[in-house]
Amino acid sequence: MVRPLGPVARRGAGVSPAGARRSRFTPARIGLYVLLLSSAAFFLLPLYVMIATSLKPMEEIRLGQLFAWPLDMTIEPWRQAWSSACTGLECRGIQVGFWNSVRIVVPSTIISIFFGALNGYALSFWRVRWAGWLFGVLMFGAFVPYQVMLYPLVRSLATASLFGTLTGIVLIHTVFGMPVMTLLFRNYYAGVPSELFKAARIDGGGFWRIFFQLMLPMSVPIIAVAVIMQMTNIWNDFLLGLVFAGRENLPMTVQLNNVINTTTGERLYNVNMAATMLTSLLPLAVYLVSGRWFVRGITAGAVKG
Repeated sequence: MVRPLGPVARRGAGVSPAGARRSRFTPARIGLYVLLLSSAAFFLLPLYVMIATSLKPMEEIRLGQLFAWPLDMTIEPWRQAWSSACTGLECRGIQVGFWNSVRIVVPSTIISIFFGALNGYALSFWRVRWAGWLFGVLMFGAFVPYQVMLYPLVRSLATASLFGTLTGIVLIHTVFGMPVMTLLFRNYYAGVPSELFKAARIDGGGFWRIFFQLMLPMSVPIIAVAVIMQMTNIWNDFLLGLVFAGRENLPMTVQLNNVINTTTGERLYNVNMAATMLTSLLPLAVYLVSGRWFVRGITAGAVKG
């Protein structure tokens, strides 16, 4: 018969007596909370200043009370930033850049994810000749700075009559996004049991049928990761949009730069802050809504292999 441990034996074995509770406020936990709260305050303070400034009239801003909450709150700077702020010679706000960014982001994200998934699928299951070298070239492209390839790309797109067009900027974002998308999907498919692919082949599935009916339905978590990464990267891009989009397709980030750097007349800090917040709302919303999907996709295989 096994006798229960006594109090001394339980303490020696690391077992707490019945009914005893661990203290919630140990020195280590207090230190952790202090660190987390300090980090949160450090990163949220600029956001608070931006929001507070965007809701103040210029009379309050001139008082110099940077951290004060607005006494006479107004959303007029937001309306002006959206519809009537000057972005150079035009004064139609950043709404033009917003819709240009949407027209750039949607096709660029879809096309780059599709080809990234296709490349990852082919490199994982269809052992084509020189697959390792091809993958190495794609990975090399992911680490080459944009600035190195600007001039050759400008000349290439100009020769193809695509420079300064919507098609040209979509093509540029697709090309630059394909290496990272290929890496994500290849590592994800590397964690898929090869028996599924072999069973599909035995059942008569070809390249495209297996891809669309088997692989893509299994790829929802990593597709969510890819959408978040591509959409935020393309939306936040400034350099490629400035160089390749042309005057008629300038994205929201370029329009924001034009709003803030306009030097004619009075500098409206509340309008500048409102325009900055409007530009960042979509990436913030994506992360807040899809953060769980992002973590799930990463842990499901995005860093395997």
